[in-house]
Amino acid sequence: MTSDRRVRVLVVDDHDLFRTGLRALLEEEGFDALDASSGEIGIRQARSFAPDVVVVDMNMPGMSGIEATPLLREAAPAATILMLTIATSDTAVLEAIRAGASGYLLKDAELSELVAGVRDAAAGHSAIAPRVAGALIRSVQTHGDEAAIPVGPELSAREREVLGFVARGCDNAEIADRLYVSASTVKNHVSRILDKLGVDNRVQAATHAIRCGFDGGGWATTRPTDRRSTARSETA
Repeated sequence: MTSDRRVRVLVVDDHDLFRTGLRALLEEEGFDALDASSGEIGIRQARSFAPDVVVVDMNMPGMSGIEATPLLREAAPAATILMLTIATSDTAVLEAIRAGASGYLLKDAELSELVAGVRDAAAGHSAIAPRVAGALIRSVQTHGDEAAIPVGPELSAREREVLGFVARGCDNAEIADRLYVSASTVKNHVSRILDKLGVDNRVQAATHAIRCGFDGGGWATTRPTDRRSTARSETA
């Protein structure tokens, strides 16, 4: 994000009280916020407002958040799209990924948690609520994902470890605590992972991890190359 202006956030939700409340809180936290009561209005506003982050409700009458997401990406190509949902069903999560959402916020979370998710997205760190990450794991394992990204270059043992935590919905600080390294080290690992896999965000990287054998608690299988990587005993 540029440093000479406030981060712009567009909230697209048909529930008036929730939408206006989230907008007001975002403004109190220093964001330049705008809200829209429908997908159609949000798309029009995105063209003129040029948001950095768009928070869109998955379940809206008329145009749903999933239907609106690709159109919002066209209207504001530089924006990060965060899907706002109360449901974490396997099918809905996978549909949102395919539509182009880069993060997922739960509508029943505290408003302060939603603001934190927006702040993370504005800083380039996509938010994945743990419950949504669980649905993502189940969905890809059960149904597969024909639209998923191709297998990229081999990751190091530490990068695979970090990717596993990303697939579980952990943020950089949580991963740093688990691996006893700094958050900046984790950030560098994540950047290299995205680059190697040729993906745009953590959600796509998590999908890749699951399709390659991540089962929610670790890597389900170990290939010969994995053993060689482990033998090198790479550190952060």
